[in-house]
Order: sequence, then structure tokens, then C-alpha cells
Amino acid sequence: MSGVNRSRMFLSPPHMSGRELDFIHEAFNTNYIAPSGSMLPAFEKAVCEYTEFPYAVAVASGTAALHLAVRCLRLDPGGEIWASTLTFIGGISAIVHDGFTPVFFDADEASWNMDPALLAEEMKAAAKRGRLPKLVLPTEIYGQACDLDAIQNVCAEYDVPVITDSAESLGARYKGRHAGNGALAAALSFNGNKIVTTSGGGMLLSSDRCIVDRARYLATQAREPVTHYEHVEVGFNYRLSNISAAIGCGQMEHIEARVNRRRAIFERYYERLSNIPGISFMPEAPNCRSTRWLTALRFAPADFGVSRSAVQDALEAENVESRPVWKPMHCQPVFKGARSVGGKTSERIFTEGLCLPSGSAMTDADVDRVSEIVACQFRA
Repeated sequence: MSGVNRSRMFLSPPHMSGRELDFIHEAFNTNYIAPSGSMLPAFEKAVCEYTEFPYAVAVASGTAALHLAVRCLRLDPGGEIWASTLTFIGGISAIVHDGFTPVFFDADEASWNMDPALLAEEMKAAAKRGRLPKLVLPTEIYGQACDLDAIQNVCAEYDVPVITDSAESLGARYKGRHAGNGALAAALSFNGNKIVTTSGGGMLLSSDRCIVDRARYLATQAREPVTHYEHVEVGFNYRLSNISAAIGCGQMEHIEARVNRRRAIFERYYERLSNIPGISFMPEAPNCRSTRWLTALRFAPADFGVSRSAVQDALEAENVESRPVWKPMHCQPVFKGARSVGGKTSERIFTEGLCLPSGSAMTDADVDRVSEIVACQFRA
């Protein structure tokens, strides 16, 4: 095999339906290009109806959504916020920007999300020290919901709020409800590699109207509702544009089809690779329906014969993009010295883990090609 003359196969490229242009043309025809116009509320409504959250505000990124969520809690300055270590840095940035100290929690093997048992142990110890966290922020990784009820039960005992970083998990289900539904708020991302994309963007969801109303206010420079520009506090320029929301309206029409296709892609990879010694796949946690946003698997070198890095190099030689799973936050140089609770599970997942191309426009032949490249790396 040689990928020299093959077009690039990307990890998770945008998948347009064509209807997005209809909504964009509507925005152009009404000349609402700036962050106002009919597309914004239409997009928010579509996401609310799908996720069964009653309130939403569309913003510039998932990180912006999380930053607003933290701000809207009006937490006292300083102190700790407890977060997943196996995650993308965006959610942690939202913590640090407001002066809080992140404490990183390990994943469990069953879900790759925050381990509720570790959380319970540390919460009990923190209560004895008289230093409870201001907030718990679990990430719902790679399209898989966290064990939110277990996390909520731990936090409710100590009156600690929970917000979920659901940036990667639009379409995921937990006990029949959408990922993050049941937390005080949840944040989504519509980055270019997500199942639903607006090229960039995010959304804050909540069952608490006051949180979303305040987030919308802060996201529009905290402008007071008067005819001139009046400000009694400093806000942010975080609102999503009407054009981006128009793309989202078109994307949301096909969300279930996109999720089903990603799940089918995962199943095809699983059928072709799961019997090879040393390969294991990210499990689907109990009571969950993962979107399989990215198909993630692990390579145990002692059994597979080569490392995850060698597999990645082989795919790259064939012009196929792949990517290691998230490097744990407690291992990142920028957080050197930060406190972590556990961490070995996340470290092993990072060392062994690789995400394969998973875009919903992939054909079965594409999946078979990637599978063949991976299988050929096995060394008995």
C-alpha cells in the first residue's frame, strides 16, 4: 500500500448536507450577518428540542460556554474546581482564566470519564479538611456521557454544583436522557471536527433560565437594556454569529443520521480489529449510548507487537490522519505541580490510545482501508 497518490483521509472532517446553504442564503437575503437575526434563536431552539434542555445560548466556542457557566455561578474568588484529567484543555482554560485552581481526577476504565469512586473518596477527605471544591466539572469524552447520577449524588451531599463539559458529546445518551442533562449546566462545541459543526462555536445549556439569561447578557458585552450603550459590569464578546447559526440549523436536521453513521463506523472497525491480540476499544459505559464521535482504541505493545506511535506513523505514511487520545491535564507542562487524584488509568489510556478516522461521510471501503493498515502492523 502507498498513500502517496491518495487524497488525505482526515480524522473527523465536516459533513455538510447541502441544506446549510439554504439557511445561509436566508440570512444573507435578510442582511442579518452580524450576531443578531433569526438563525440564532432557531439554532438554539433546534438544539433545545433535541437535547430536552429548556434553555440555551449559542456562543463563539465550547470554551466560551464553559467560561460563562462558571461566571454565572457567581462563585467566590479563588479555591479549587475539580475536573477530569483526560480531556481537552478548553474546559480547564475556563477555570484558570477566572482565577480558580484546577484539581485533576482520573478516569475509570468503564467509561474513560471521571471516576465517581475517586470523587467520593476525595470529597469526603476535603470535607474533613474544610476545603470543599467550588465546582465539579466532568468531561464527557469522545461522545460518551459521564456517570452523571453518581457524580451528582456525591456532590449533592456536600452542596457542590456540577457542570458538564459535553463539548464532544452532542447526541450521547445517559439513562435515556441527553448527555449533561441533569447537571446545573452543560457546554457543547460546534468546532469543525464535531458531529454538528458551525465552523466554530458552542452552546450553553441549562434547565435554569436565570443561568442562560445571565450568560446571554454577559456574552453580549454585558450591555444594559437601554437605547444607548450602558454597562454596569464587564462582559465578553462571546455571541455566535447569525451566519454560523445558519450552518448549525442545517446540520441539526441530520444529527441522528450522523450519530448512527458514526456508530456504524465504530462497529465496522470493531468487527475487523477486535480479535487481534493487543487491541481493545473504548468501551460503551453501562446505561449509555455513545455517539462514537471518534473511534478510539488501545494498543498494548506486549501483545500487539508495536506501539500506538508506530501505528500512527504507519497510517500517516498512507496519508491517513489519526491522533493520540487526549494527553492528561496533570501531565501537561502548563499544569506542572497541579494536584491530581489518581491518574495512572488516564496515563495508560494516553500511552496506548489512538483515535481513527471517524467522519460520518466515510464509506465502508474507507473504514476497511484504515483497518487493513492497522491490522498489518500486528507483530506476532
